[in-house]
Formats: sequence, C-alpha cells, structure tokens
Amino acid sequence: MTSSDSLRYTKIPTHGSGAIPAVGFGTLIPDPLVTKQATKAALEAGFRHLDCAERYRNEAAVGDALQEAFKAGNLRRQDLFVTTKLWNTNHRPERVKAAFDASRRRLQLDDIDCYIIHTPFAFQPGDEQDPRDERGQVIYDSGVTLAETWGALERLVDEGHCKSIGLSDITLEKLREIVAVARIRPAMVQVESHPYLPEWELLDFCREHGIVLQAFAALGHAMKPNLLADPVITTIAERLDKTPAQIALAWAVQRGTAFLTTSTNPRRIRENFDISTLPEDAMREIRAEITTNVRFNTVVETGVPGFIPRAG
Repeated sequence: MTSSDSLRYTKIPTHGSGAIPAVGFGTLIPDPLVTKQATKAALEAGFRHLDCAERYRNEAAVGDALQEAFKAGNLRRQDLFVTTKLWNTNHRPERVKAAFDASRRRLQLDDIDCYIIHTPFAFQPGDEQDPRDERGQVIYDSGVTLAETWGALERLVDEGHCKSIGLSDITLEKLREIVAVARIRPAMVQVESHPYLPEWELLDFCREHGIVLQAFAALGHAMKPNLLADPVITTIAERLDKTPAQIALAWAVQRGTAFLTTSTNPRRIRENFDISTLPEDAMREIRAEITTNVRFNTVVETGVPGFIPRAG
C-alpha cells in the first residue's frame, strides 16, 4: 500500500545540523558487497539519512554506493544526512581527529553531518577494535573521560568538516553529565528504543534540550519476545492494511523520534520507507496496551554492542 502521506519525509529540527531526516537506514551489514547493494536500494527507496560506523568495517562500501548515486545524478550531497561513529578504542583526544578523517576518506565525503561517540565506554587504545585480556574480558581505558572525548569532538566542529556531534548507547544519567559540561550540545543521541523500550523519560529530556533521539533496533531486531508479533501491533496493522513493521516505524516518527532500520532485502527496504500517519487511537493503544518491557542490547552496561559480531 503506497500513499502520499508525508510522514516518511519528516525532519526533526536540531542545533548544528538544521534538521535531521527522521527515517534512517542503518548500515550494520557484515558483507561489504551486500552493504553496497543495500545502501543503493535504500537510496532508491527514498532514504536520505544513512547511519555508518568505523566499527562496522564497511564505510568504504557505503562510500562507493554514494559516489555511484552522485555520478548518476540521482542524488545531491546536500539532500543527504550521513552519520558515522567514533569507536571505543579511539576515545583519547589525540586519536579522535585521525579516526574522523579516516572515516571521511572511507566514505569519500568532505563533510560528515553528525559524528557520534559509539558508546560511552573507552577501550584500550590501538588497532584491535575488540581488545580482550587472557580471560576474554574487555580491556577498558581508565585514562580518559567521556567529557574529554566530547571536547575533542567539539574541536572537530570548530575546525569544519563536522557539522554536528552526538552520542550513542548512552543512559539518561550519562547524557545529563555531558549536557552539563558541553560547549556544543549533542545534536542527536542514538539509543535502543521501540514499543517494548519507549524511553519516554529520555525522550522528554532530549526534547527539552533540542536533541534528536534516534531509535536503533526500532523493530526489536527480530529477537524474542518478537515485537512484530505483538497482538497490539498486529491488530493495528491488519486494521490499517500495513505491515507490523510499518506500524512500529510510524509510531517512532509520530511520537517525535528518528529511527534506524536495516535490511538487505529491497522489498523490505521499500516497505520500511513506506510509512504513513497512524490514527490517534492507534497511538494511544500502543502506549496504553503494550506492557512488555525489554532491552535487547546490553551495550549500555558494557560498551560491547550486542548486534555486532566479535572479530575473529
């Protein structure tokens, strides 16, 4: 079902970046060739917000897809919002600019719209992205604070090429700490959020401070309990002739958040972009009748993203 509804084109105002497209495509896809194909399919479907990361090891594939779209005349750089992320092993201020510039080179872009600290946890600095000791435990870096890393990101904005900065996998408590000391406020925070983890308090804080809350795992990442099989969601989907995914994604935008969704299936990519406004009674049902509360990714406790496989 296709409609002329404008919900999918929603942009959320923020400082530093003007406005952020609410509908975003995530590039956490293990295979670079598949990444390139999926990115091209997302751009063709209408996605104009791409989320990338050094840690995904596929920025070059995203960059190749973008360059092909630019050269074909299908896309202008100014119509696109590109986010990428600083990995945990590069939190020391002296490592930040080199990491940022390396991401720009791989993405083949002069400017990054939003550069995000991937998690608030600093790992042992170095080339090994997943440093572990002999017991298999993560080696953290106690020699740097999140505020110091944030200061290094602020300097990237001062120097140009970085339009805005943000945080990911952060708790409300940690976000409050950064907002209290920041010279340049976060433009966006990226956290797990979906109808089973609505994060209303965090959303209220973000609204109060002009920060965009972007929901990753917006469809529950196909984990148990299965959000897309929830009877509240499926009943609304049937009533409105939409897929359960389209209901959950429309809910995300209508309540004032941005979202990320990832797929390698062109049909599903198109479906995930094809969202339209839900009636108010559906919004009320989702808020009042869904009582399941679950976090699928424990990254906020460890700094280890649960959806990224460990390096072999």
